Amino acid sequence: MSSFPGSPKSLRGGLVLINDETGTVQRIIALQYNPDTLNRSLQIKGVSGESGDHMEALRLKGPPVETIKLEAEIDATDKLEEADDQSTAVGLHAQLAVLETIVYPLSSQLLANNSEAASGSIEIVPMRGPLTLFVFGPNRIVPVRITEFSIIEEAFDTSLNPIRAKISLGLRVLTVDDLGFTGKGGSLFMTYLQAKEQLASQSKTGTFGALGINGIP
Repeated sequence: MSSFPGSPKSLRGGLVLINDETGTVQRIIALQYNPDTLNRSLQIKGVSGESGDHMEALRLKGPPVETIKLEAEIDATDKLEEADDQSTAVGLHAQLAVLETIVYPLSSQLLANNSEAASGSIEIVPMRGPLTLFVFGPNRIVPVRITEFSIIEEAFDTSLNPIRAKISLGLRVLTVDDLGFTGKGGSLFMTYLQAKEQLASQSKTGTFGALGINGIP
């Protein structure tokens, strides 16, 4: 997708996989094209006390459950015109596989668990993956869990490799309620929350006149 010469460079959103304990970056996945929209929702964690209990009405148990939904497109057409080796050989398979393997346990982990089960191990510990970060500009770097993932493959080459696809992602923001305060993920969430507070402090305060009133009765 070409742009006008001299136009400002647009940042690209994407995902970063890190080790939650050490903070070591394992993989950076930049989206080819940024989504046109982000659908965000916040489910507030209030205290569900008895109706009319004024002591509980204003209390919050923790950060809200924030979910993000987005659609992104990837297209190998330009790369095919440039005779890119990978795109010519497998189309978009590699780019799709990078995203898909985020939600798969490693084959080595599956084999190890199978060996443990075959040897009579009573408890098989659930497999742990990397921590996923959703990055959409410097003001939005947040730990997430992928909760929904769908792919629509729209065009194929002569070997039936996909060459154009749309990806839909549903993300749930992970907070300190999920990750605690000590790991890298919890630290990143707190940075995300503090950035919101700083941005909120920069917003200009409204006036009673704008609301059509002189003050609070």
